[in-house]
Amino acid sequence: MLRLSWSTFTERWPLFVGAALTVCLGVALVQSSLLVLISVATLDAPAGLSTTELAGFAESVEVGVTLSALTLAFSAFLTVFIVGSTFAFTVAQRRRDLALLRLAGGGRGQLRRLLLSEAVLLGGIGTAAGVPVGLAVMAFQSWLLGALGFVPPGFTPQWRTWILGVSVGVGLAVAVAGVLVAARRASRVQPLEALRDSGEAARVMTAGRWGAGGLFGAGAVALVVLSPLGGAGGGQAMAVNAALCAAVAFSALSPLLVPGIARLLPAQAGGVLAELAGANLRDGVRRSASIAAPLIVLVGLLLGQTAALTSFATAAAAEQRRGTSGDLVVEATGAAAGPWVSGVPGVAATSTELTVPISVTRGTGEDAETERGAALVVDPAAYERFHPGTAGLAGLRGRAAAAGPGGDAGSPGETVAVRAGGADLGPLLVVAAAPARIGGGANLLLPAGLVPEHELADAPSRTFVALHPGADGMAVAAAVAAVGEVHTVDEWSARDAAARDAMSTSVLLVIMGLGGVYALIGVINAVVVGASARRPEFAAARAAGLSRGQVVRSALLESWAVTVIGLLLGVLAAGTTFLAVLATTAVVTGAATLAVPWPFVLTVCVGAFLVTGATSVITSMSATRTLPVALLGSRE
Repeated sequence: MLRLSWSTFTERWPLFVGAALTVCLGVALVQSSLLVLISVATLDAPAGLSTTELAGFAESVEVGVTLSALTLAFSAFLTVFIVGSTFAFTVAQRRRDLALLRLAGGGRGQLRRLLLSEAVLLGGIGTAAGVPVGLAVMAFQSWLLGALGFVPPGFTPQWRTWILGVSVGVGLAVAVAGVLVAARRASRVQPLEALRDSGEAARVMTAGRWGAGGLFGAGAVALVVLSPLGGAGGGQAMAVNAALCAAVAFSALSPLLVPGIARLLPAQAGGVLAELAGANLRDGVRRSASIAAPLIVLVGLLLGQTAALTSFATAAAAEQRRGTSGDLVVEATGAAAGPWVSGVPGVAATSTELTVPISVTRGTGEDAETERGAALVVDPAAYERFHPGTAGLAGLRGRAAAAGPGGDAGSPGETVAVRAGGADLGPLLVVAAAPARIGGGANLLLPAGLVPEHELADAPSRTFVALHPGADGMAVAAAVAAVGEVHTVDEWSARDAAARDAMSTSVLLVIMGLGGVYALIGVINAVVVGASARRPEFAAARAAGLSRGQVVRSALLESWAVTVIGLLLGVLAAGTTFLAVLATTAVVTGAATLAVPWPFVLTVCVGAFLVTGATSVITSMSATRTLPVALLGSRE
């Protein structure tokens, strides 16, 4: 058995190297994301921070924890998906060898033990390499979070010895799980059927694939339908996850979808080589599906996530502009700026909003939950004037609060315990609610006079200014510039929209950056593994009269055809997120919004063609290096 394993390894080393590589990178991503998450979550605040600085530190930590958790979840999903599909494809590529083993007297149990022992060995090798690689990935992740401002300056993730156990568990578990189902199916196929590739051996769409495709497909439909009912926060989460479910569903059904779409491609218009590529694509269903699957996931998630973040940022910017009136915005510090601006000649009305950090406790006893956030200290009447659609805040006075546009801090009729900065405000009755916004905002609105003045001394303030008719706007702006930074409302909205776009790009880079590279490597690995078993096929094509260059070009056309199909299915998967985004923004903001970043879409498509094309050319040239007569003769 050992000799057989070694012989198989030396003959088909790309299969084993690719499998070990996927385990290595998966372990590295999960290990790094977990260590970064724990290090951010347990980070202690530096001594001597003011209340505002402490709130900024807490907000930075909270954002870092959220992004690290999302990165960990995304990394774990990709690890399970890519390692599982790689190991299953590896077993499928060896079905002839496994059939010969059965004919030579090997039992089903021996075959399963062989495959599982190889999975443990490859999982161990991948894990051993993944641990040190994970350290490099962790250093890059922490640098990226710091460079984008998602963690406090000087953040350094801490190594924890117990992570070795987690890494070993992840590496071995995903390797064994990836080969377990394939080994069971391989042991049940009759040897002669495997050799002739007929009967059960030729059946690619298994019950597991049908079940996964149906389950995740139904999940994608459900998320699209329910997203407009989820409100500002829940709707966004469901919209983002719709593409994930659809991509998994299409990947599971790829053995059915890829050859079906391949029949629609105009192969006859491309000549003999294109027809040969089309025939190979339809006949090599396992190979085509295994290459398309990671591409579907990569494209679906990248386009879905990017379009969702961009669309919600665009909708938030438009929503904010519609919900803000006035002529000027003055940004300053402390409560004194508002009264000073009100006295400037030409100013008709003002509304000053001061941002203070808060912690809100809901419930009592063991059911009590405390969350951090931000509150706006406002004058209710002035706030309603400068924020159309927020009527109903007349009861916001005394010891009361109103739910802010960010929500999550109470609902009308509920009593919450609030601490603003270092001041304990005690229990407050939530008497009203501002409309929830898709772009979020303050968790609570507090009336002026409730928060102690010393807590507002260094609080960021924003004063909206309405001018008298005929007033010289430039003169007023020059006058109020003495207390803060002045912008027109349109300029302020445009600057805020640009900040939202930058934030969306940064979030996408953190969550999808390394994961996208991993999925791309999965695509490359699938192309390499698929080509490693095609040496006899290429030799037979050359013996039939094709030149080496023609064989390589045919393989390139086939690879590009699979890329077209993978991109198409990936875009369709992202389309479920597009639909959910349109439905959510229509309900929450009143205007359906979809902003597709077409330059990014074009970059992804061109990049996919370049990667799969280059990989196909390199692997097919390597596979055709041996003379066809020598290779075919060795197979007699």
